[in-house]
Amino acid sequence: MANVIVIGAQWGDEGKGKITDLLSKSADVVVRYQGGVNAGHTVVVQGQTFKLHLIPSGILYPDTACIIGGGTVIDPKVLIGEIDQLHQLNVSTEQLMISETAHVTMPYHRLIDQASEEKRGEHKIGTTKRGIGPTYSDKSERTGIRIVDLMQPDILRKQLQWTVEYKNAIIEKLYDLPPLNPKEVIEQYLEYAERLRPYVVDSSLKIYEAIKKRHNILFEGAQGTLLDLDHGTYPYVTSSNPIAGGACVGAGVGPTVIDRVIGVAKAYTTRVGEGPFPTELNDEIGKELGSVGAEFGTTTGRPRRCGWFDSVIGRYAVRINGLDCLAITKLDVLDNIDEIKVCVAYEVEGQRCENFPTNARIFAKCKPIYETVPGWKQSTAECRTLEDLPKAALDYLKFLAELMDVPIAIVSLGASRDCTIIVEDPIHGPKRALLDANGIPVKTNGN
Repeated sequence: MANVIVIGAQWGDEGKGKITDLLSKSADVVVRYQGGVNAGHTVVVQGQTFKLHLIPSGILYPDTACIIGGGTVIDPKVLIGEIDQLHQLNVSTEQLMISETAHVTMPYHRLIDQASEEKRGEHKIGTTKRGIGPTYSDKSERTGIRIVDLMQPDILRKQLQWTVEYKNAIIEKLYDLPPLNPKEVIEQYLEYAERLRPYVVDSSLKIYEAIKKRHNILFEGAQGTLLDLDHGTYPYVTSSNPIAGGACVGAGVGPTVIDRVIGVAKAYTTRVGEGPFPTELNDEIGKELGSVGAEFGTTTGRPRRCGWFDSVIGRYAVRINGLDCLAITKLDVLDNIDEIKVCVAYEVEGQRCENFPTNARIFAKCKPIYETVPGWKQSTAECRTLEDLPKAALDYLKFLAELMDVPIAIVSLGASRDCTIIVEDPIHGPKRALLDANGIPVKTNGN
């Protein structure tokens, strides 16, 4: 039995959906523990593409239970759309469960999110405008609507009648927008409630029961470490805690039940939205990474900013999350590049800095210090073992493992499930990955 957390080790969009999908094959339960429809996972199975925002990608395995935990915020319209899409593709949702304590994204959340982002002008954060921040704000303000409230029509009517009128005052007076009709909002959400009712459970209890049965549980986060509300590049962050510690809070479990934490990082770096990005490439190589890597946001369609691999933020992710091992994705995107640069440290006002600065003003001044390694100039698309990789590609992975001081367990070479080198299964494998921190393949447990 192993309980594993999968987190993004960069600014999100690292390919967690594919890694979660791969690991879900060995999991009995997959739990999404935070975030909302501002996240997006793309999974390709037998040529069929699934784009999911709320439902864990483990739903593609019929015997895997999938739980949307209490730490998430749920837009019922989007969730129902995902359920319907899966049904159209002949994917069952019988194993889907929704936490009754998860908060609900309402129409006024989306309106306020969009309007406030516009008001910020040059100070905009780069929000997806899906209402995530305002939903979490209401949660903290203790005025939010939860899934359990949707299940009680009389209570929902009372809550929403007052809340919509209160939010209308903000919408009209602060943003000069037309008000919402409370009756229409109430009736719409009562309809959503009936569609979702069969899936609603006490999710913490369900997870606890699975733990007692010694089931394998996979905890799936949205976004990435550098977008964490407390430990990311504030204020250009999300409104929740994607880091490993957030899994316990969002899922409703104690830290002692967690066995391993696996971080997912691209072989280069991307970022969506505003904020400093030391290794960003505004040149032809940056365009090539974006084009070859199909770097467009699953949720917004916005082009992602691209740059070289940043081991400073990588080491920070290892420290903040307590990573046991790494999954490196999109190695194949680098196949045609002559020379590859890796940021090994920053220069700040003439001083070398090897640790991530939590001061946003200092981070904005950081200039990357690079080391250059040779590219391999050949396709890795068909590689299925470490031995299949070109020597320069394997050397690159060894270099990243050494810089991050953490072993590599998985190497992804494309969107499909089969385009993957499984060095070690983080759920069933030994504690130590087979590609150690120095990049040397090792043998464990007689294997």
